[in-house]
Amino acid sequence: MKLLIINGPNLNMLGIREPSIYGKQDYAALIAYLESICAAQHIQLKCFQSNHEGAIVDEIQSALNTYDAILINPAAYTHTSVAILDALKAVALPTVEVHLSDINTRESFRQHSFISAAALKTIAGKGFEGYKEGILFLKDYLERKNMEEK
Repeated sequence: MKLLIINGPNLNMLGIREPSIYGKQDYAALIAYLESICAAQHIQLKCFQSNHEGAIVDEIQSALNTYDAILINPAAYTHTSVAILDALKAVALPTVEVHLSDINTRESFRQHSFISAAALKTIAGKGFEGYKEGILFLKDYLERKNMEEK
């Protein structure tokens, strides 16, 4: 399995930005955590982070015919980006949306996700563990899909 993990704006500021909401571990710790999970699961991984919507759209589009699935934390673009939604729909790869915080209990403007319309599952409020849950969900989903196709 080849997995693309996309992290949106300000996730590069983990550990600095509002640690009471997003945790005290930094972005390097998140990447190391993801790499260890994927290595244990024999998953090829690419992590991508950008503060720019167009760069995220470009990365999603480049995933077509390269990756088997996408795990995305669109961060603030969750609530604003039809462009990212449309890119996910265009490539039609199995996608899980993940959020470190529970967007459903935060400010009202954070409670709507455009991205969820393209996601098989949305995981929120579980910190780094939410990424692990998403990775394992996608691996299981693809394994079941491959079995059904045989």
